[in-house]
Amino acid sequence: MTLPPCSLRPLHLAVALDGPPRRARRGPEAYDPEHYVRLAGLAERGTLDFVTLGDSFARPGPDALAVLARVAPRTGRIGLVPTVTTTHTEPFHVSTAVNTLDWVSRGRAGWTVEVSRTRAEAGLFGRRDAAPADALWREAGEVADVAGRLWDSWEDDAEIRDIATGRFVDRDRLHYVDFHGTSFSVRGPSITPRPPQGRPVVAVDATARPAREVAAAHADIAFVRAEDPGTAGAARTELRERARALGRDPDRLLVLASLPVELYSSGDAVGLADLIGDWHADGASDGFHLRPAEPARDLALLVDGTVPVLQHRCRLRRFYPGATLREHLGLPRPANRYAPARKVSS
Repeated sequence: MTLPPCSLRPLHLAVALDGPPRRARRGPEAYDPEHYVRLAGLAERGTLDFVTLGDSFARPGPDALAVLARVAPRTGRIGLVPTVTTTHTEPFHVSTAVNTLDWVSRGRAGWTVEVSRTRAEAGLFGRRDAAPADALWREAGEVADVAGRLWDSWEDDAEIRDIATGRFVDRDRLHYVDFHGTSFSVRGPSITPRPPQGRPVVAVDATARPAREVAAAHADIAFVRAEDPGTAGAARTELRERARALGRDPDRLLVLASLPVELYSSGDAVGLADLIGDWHADGASDGFHLRPAEPARDLALLVDGTVPVLQHRCRLRRFYPGATLREHLGLPRPANRYAPARKVSS
């Protein structure tokens, strides 16, 4: 039998670990870290690029970033991408928390930028009222911007740790950010060294229009919820064109079609492989973010059914190409924006 030629364009796969609110938020599994460790380990066995875990101030549940920090030492390759809400939170703390996840996972962290829209959520904090979506996403873009600057505020070789001289940090390699946004100011530098990836991967759900400019300007990954390849492909084209207009390399913005998944049998698993292969071949997306109805059931069928079919058809890799999430995604480690200025002045 002649095998089909391997795909020249890499296919990226990710899966959401959070199930539907009606079930996942009531049972003890929602608060059991071992539940998420098992799911992430299963996704890693299938060589998926990363897992996501949603979060919101609008419902009870564990903090997604803290949960994945617990998952990190129990996994070795899978990327970990929690949702982090930028509204009502301090940008400096957001940056530090995501940086810490990158360190504890040894370079496998990302974060999905999200906003908080409702009066009820604003009332939990009592600091300001709810705002329109455009204003919230404008602020979210500024948070993503300043987070990157804070990650760059330490050069890679800023740590000295010279016990003999008592010098632990080279102050010439620390930089003030001095960022002034519409609703906050951050001076910096960060209190944690530059992350292993340089900058953890930034993801944005770009389905809604107000989020698309943020995705085009700051995201490494954009999720688009679409029911057909035409819609997904049009969104991918638009996002890449916006990124190019902002001076970015559009090839460094990966657009993943975000699809609900409900699998009951290995027939279903093969059918999903057919759909993924067809959409990807048509250029509708750079990969897929799958949202299982029942994570434990659907993820097992995905890993043991869909993944082997895609690998047999030469559309999906059989092993991880590296150790970091950026390496999984084929994204380069960003240069430090402050280091060149220091070298030129010296």
